[in-house]
Amino acid sequence: MARFIVHYGIHFLVPIAIAFLFFKEGRIRVLFILWAGILLDIDHLWAAPIFDPDRCSINFHPLHSYWAIAVYIGMLIPAKTRIFGIALLLHMVADMVDCYLLFL
Repeated sequence: MARFIVHYGIHFLVPIAIAFLFFKEGRIRVLFILWAGILLDIDHLWAAPIFDPDRCSINFHPLHSYWAIAVYIGMLIPAKTRIFGIALLLHMVADMVDCYLLFL
């Protein structure tokens, strides 16, 4: 249960903190972009089974691969893609924490 709370807390509560602490203008827009980062899980549809609570997503699904993570890091450089890069990397952090808790 703690793993579930931590994982989805990072997905849904941390974006609220980021949007309201670091983005004074357009907070709500930023918040919805950060929440939209969860759409990255679309690549779970190509897995069998689609959802496996005992599977680590990092480097298993294509959009969760180390190569994809490198692209997301690169998105932090241009100002126009920075918030999207933050959203995608925040998703990766949530999944990495989930993987860590899975193997505890």
